[in-house]
Amino acid sequence: MVKTVADVMSHDPIVVTPETPIQEAIQIIAERRISGLPVVNDQGKIIGMLSETDLMWRETGATPPAYITILDSVIYLENPKHYEKQLHKVLGQTVQDVMSKGNMFTTTPDCALREAARLMHEKKVHRLPVLGDGDRVVGILSRGDIIRAMASPEVEA
Repeated sequence: MVKTVADVMSHDPIVVTPETPIQEAIQIIAERRISGLPVVNDQGKIIGMLSETDLMWRETGATPPAYITILDSVIYLENPKHYEKQLHKVLGQTVQDVMSKGNMFTTTPDCALREAARLMHEKKVHRLPVLGDGDRVVGILSRGDIIRAMASPEVEA
């Protein structure tokens, strides 16, 4: 019997909203010893993820783009919009200021665990939100969940 995502995922994950204060989200991540949180809208649909990587900007700060000056003109060697995005994350006060949006990879409870693991590996993601009816977040699949399933002698993944 093939294991599915539902067999190993964490059910009823903790979620935050875009309006959640960033300090509250940091506390949740630290206290629960998790590496990220799904961000949902008022209907419970996923709109982004807040990860440890997103939060690292607060501690490391933003790096101004390299530039040169020629005849009193500034020429950026990197896109200054990238710096603006970093700065926005550093100064962010709510989850929506810091979270990652777009290119969301998700899975469903009935997906084969092997397929979900392949997606995570190929896309280099640490966790997959699991979407149920109405695209609501019903679980989360982490790399740790997959490793624990591999260690279980019960059924082949």
